[in-house]
Amino acid sequence: MRRWGWRKMSDWAPKDVCRDGRSGRQRAVVLALGLGASILIFTLAAVGLGFWTPWAHRYAQGVDVSHHQGAIDWRALAADNVAFAYIKASEGADHVDTRFAVNWEQAGDAGLYRGAYHFFTLCQSGARQAANFIAVVPVSPGALPPALDLEHMGPCREGPTITDIVGEMRIWLDMVEARYGARPLIYTTREFHDAHLRRVTGERFWIRSIGVAPRFRRDDWVIWQHHNRGRKRGVQGAVDLNAFRGDAEALAEFASTPS
Repeated sequence: MRRWGWRKMSDWAPKDVCRDGRSGRQRAVVLALGLGASILIFTLAAVGLGFWTPWAHRYAQGVDVSHHQGAIDWRALAADNVAFAYIKASEGADHVDTRFAVNWEQAGDAGLYRGAYHFFTLCQSGARQAANFIAVVPVSPGALPPALDLEHMGPCREGPTITDIVGEMRIWLDMVEARYGARPLIYTTREFHDAHLRRVTGERFWIRSIGVAPRFRRDDWVIWQHHNRGRKRGVQGAVDLNAFRGDAEALAEFASTPS
């Protein structure tokens, strides 16, 4: 008579089941999920640190800076896939950025396309603010068109807020265009745009839209600020990253053609 004995449970288990009860297929799924999660975390970290912004990489890349970035190694910055820079020149009717002059000179020496921008307040007239900008920024052949930063929502600390914001904006644009021979860009946020600029036509826009392609002014934006905490060689700390809507050849034409 054949004698039957007790067998271990592992002896009865299918051959593709592991000791911990997981099948080979289950292990493959777990490994795939782990790999996918790792890739996602790496991608989000790269975007968050400004090393890679997938929605903007197809365009010519640039930065915008002010005294907040401190001393910049412009040659190192230019070598880190940066083709252009907008540099803060002035704010309001009497403030001048303390690093504008040196940034302007060194950006040019490094071979970058450079443009100057003015931070517009709602507390002084467009004419006074344009005069401040014009007193600071030299006329430089091959410079990018000036830019007007419109994001201040108020209120003013001293004195009344201007009532005709678009009218004062146009005074600034007209005066600066007459001086430099190029129609300035309008930099703006979604908040300011929706509050004041919805009905503005015939202008070119520089749109702040962090991490996603611009969802307003889709047809007439020229520059897109896609990151506000980017990292670039030559800059200590965070820096704004921008994309010009075109390639290097189009950027060169943009810098040299009055509009």
